[in-house]
Amino acid sequence: MKTQLPLTGLTGLTARIDLSALAHNTAVVAAHAPTAAVMAVLKADAYGHGALPVARAALAGGARELGVTTIDEALVLREGGIDVPLLSWLSTSGYERAIDADVRLGVSSPRQLAGIAAAARIVGRPATVHVKVDTGLNRNGVAPDEWATTRDALVEAERAGLVRVQGIFTHLAHGDEPAHPFLDVQRDALTALVADARAHGLDPAQVHAANSAASLTRPDLHFDLVRPGIALYGGVPVPERDFGLRPVMTFAAPVMLIKRIRAGDGVSYGHSWIAPHDTVVGLIPAGYADGVWRPLSGRIEVAIGGRRFPQVGRVCMDQCVLDLGPDGGGVREGDTAVLFGDAPGADQAHDWAQRLGTIDYEVLTGVRGRAVRTYTGEL
Repeated sequence: MKTQLPLTGLTGLTARIDLSALAHNTAVVAAHAPTAAVMAVLKADAYGHGALPVARAALAGGARELGVTTIDEALVLREGGIDVPLLSWLSTSGYERAIDADVRLGVSSPRQLAGIAAAARIVGRPATVHVKVDTGLNRNGVAPDEWATTRDALVEAERAGLVRVQGIFTHLAHGDEPAHPFLDVQRDALTALVADARAHGLDPAQVHAANSAASLTRPDLHFDLVRPGIALYGGVPVPERDFGLRPVMTFAAPVMLIKRIRAGDGVSYGHSWIAPHDTVVGLIPAGYADGVWRPLSGRIEVAIGGRRFPQVGRVCMDQCVLDLGPDGGGVREGDTAVLFGDAPGADQAHDWAQRLGTIDYEVLTGVRGRAVRTYTGEL
């Protein structure tokens, strides 16, 4: 049965977020990591899904903590009434605001630690920190040659009442390859650093490393806390593995215009597609400014009423064209065209990612522009 989109925004382009699916996915991850707490990762506005409603759904699904990148992202959640443990791991300033709001801070260098300690003096109470250690990703995190300096500075800062070391964590370099041997190297490196920290008087209560894939497949990496991201949003944490996750975002647009064209007529800029026979085309108001990537031109199909129709010609900034076939496929103006998500016959974000040579994270966070978020399944 075909549906018609509600009027949202000026074009009807929507990113429908199913919060019940997100809660379900959180519960799936929690069931795979029963000995660890779940920290739901909500960075980048919850992967483009909307941080506040997603936070509530993740907590309803069993998450106990939340993780974000920046302090500003954390404060949005605090101001929205979220009062659970909250970690921000990539900020270089604003520490006073974080300490005031009881936001835990990631520490990746002795210089950053000094800045956090100075902020704690100003605020008049200790900062709660999680020390991020670089075990081989070579991105942010305490470098191996700075570990001893950072560790000793943490001991001093704790004694001075400026910080409280609650956690030590790392980020996996091959997190989406559960059998990769480097995961064992990172696990052992993290374990050794934690042991060294404890031998020098630190007492981290939470050790964590696992992303979505490791949360679902590697109990040896669960430690005290797991940090799922893409799995919560119904993405594909491990290719060719089905964990029963449900898509959360459905990206859809109304069919705005239908017209007949003749064999030999070209469609869209450059006439990269020429109609091989008389046919009917439909226009939808979704283009590369909204998250329909231009390199997908002529490489995707959309679902309307359970039937798939090819997109033809170049994707434009604001619109793209569908070939509905000689008989029009039974499509009418106002019908809903699902680009990806939860609908019969529809692609998933992962399908787009494969065609683009990227990952579904980038597809989901790329939905933008005039796409209006709507929410279903609110908990």
